[in-house]
Amino acid sequence: MMKYASTQRNPWLHRLAIVTAVSCFLLQFIGGLVTSHQAGLSVPDWPNSYGWNMFTFPMKNWMGNIFYEHTHRLFASYVGFLILVQAGLLQWKDQRPWVKRLGWLALGGVILQGILGGLTVLYYLPPAISSAHAGLAEIVLCLTIAIAMVTSNRWDVGRVKRPERTRVGVRTLSLVTVLTIFTQLLIGAVMRHTFSGLAIPTFPFAPNGNVIPDFTSFGVAINFTHRVGACCVALMMFLTARTIFRYHSRDKVLSIAATFSMFLLGLQIMLGAITIWTAKAVTPTTFHVTCGAAILGTMTFIMIIARHRLSPVQTQTESSSNQRNVAVSNA
Repeated sequence: MMKYASTQRNPWLHRLAIVTAVSCFLLQFIGGLVTSHQAGLSVPDWPNSYGWNMFTFPMKNWMGNIFYEHTHRLFASYVGFLILVQAGLLQWKDQRPWVKRLGWLALGGVILQGILGGLTVLYYLPPAISSAHAGLAEIVLCLTIAIAMVTSNRWDVGRVKRPERTRVGVRTLSLVTVLTIFTQLLIGAVMRHTFSGLAIPTFPFAPNGNVIPDFTSFGVAINFTHRVGACCVALMMFLTARTIFRYHSRDKVLSIAATFSMFLLGLQIMLGAITIWTAKAVTPTTFHVTCGAAILGTMTFIMIIARHRLSPVQTQTESSSNQRNVAVSNA
């Protein structure tokens, strides 16, 4: 076991990091509204809005789908400003070089995110750029969650790093689960931006009465891939939660997060079904996209906590070697 050193963190920096992470999550919801309303080209120029500076565009013109797209731009600018301030404060207030790098990565990610958003408009919503825009949003969200976690006073105060109980433990399972979820979200983004969400218009069975549809188009193929991906995500999340409940049930942070992830998984499956049954109604579709981001954020939280608090399981040889080293150092 290994104890962490106690270091006092700046409470205001941590509060800013929390606000930034929450704002990134809300931006996912607002972006989902833009896609659900098909409002991506309702403001056809960028970085201006109908020739106006984005920040001086008259509110009287915020009508119909213009409201969703313009609000998305303004809120994205607000999030970018928060991440910029956060990066600057991390350089000033935090002594850990790797945390400072996280701040720069988040800043670089949100800048690139804005550029991709602009290119999406200028090139009339090309699926490749639109999907990359959506995928990068998830990465920036995870980076802001990580920064909010590591700037907390509770990050390393009095923590003891415990060894895993199994060779394929929470550290490995949570990492694979996060990668699986991110891949699934990318597939979902491609499906949305190629307008393939209803390529298989029935659920749980395809129109042919089988689980596997007739592959008549790219839309059907990507839609079915998304359904298979959902099964893979559910399996990995179940395995991760099962391992936490079996071997680390006394760790309240991990067990509560695992319970919450299972709730989100059930909600996401229900929202996906309702999205199809309502022919992609705005409300369930938007919440389905947002819940996917919440699942990724929760599993990222579990992954970071697991890698911070747990160490890989030791072999008998490693354990004996460590015991000899301790004995020599105490002699």
